[in-house]
Amino acid sequence: MSDETTKLVIESVKEDGRAFRPSDWIERISSALGSFGTDHRLHYAKGVQPRSINGEKCLVVDESLKTEDPVAYEYIVNFAASNGLRVHHER
Repeated sequence: MSDETTKLVIESVKEDGRAFRPSDWIERISSALGSFGTDHRLHYAKGVQPRSINGEKCLVVDESLKTEDPVAYEYIVNFAASNGLRVHHER
């Protein structure tokens, strides 16, 4: 079994190349699924991480979220599809 997991990368760009608005959607989703630690800082959920890839803001979703929190996974996937966001898979 490989240590590599598949990740769903959702870009903040629509399929037609336009920027998606609101521009803070990644922070909103990441924050909603995160929690505050004893250090009073926001800790993102293991399976949902905001990232900058090649200078583009992205939401990286670990495929394990599909079994760990299927409601959250479906929400994110449906959000991306209904807003026409660029999505690809990475290992």
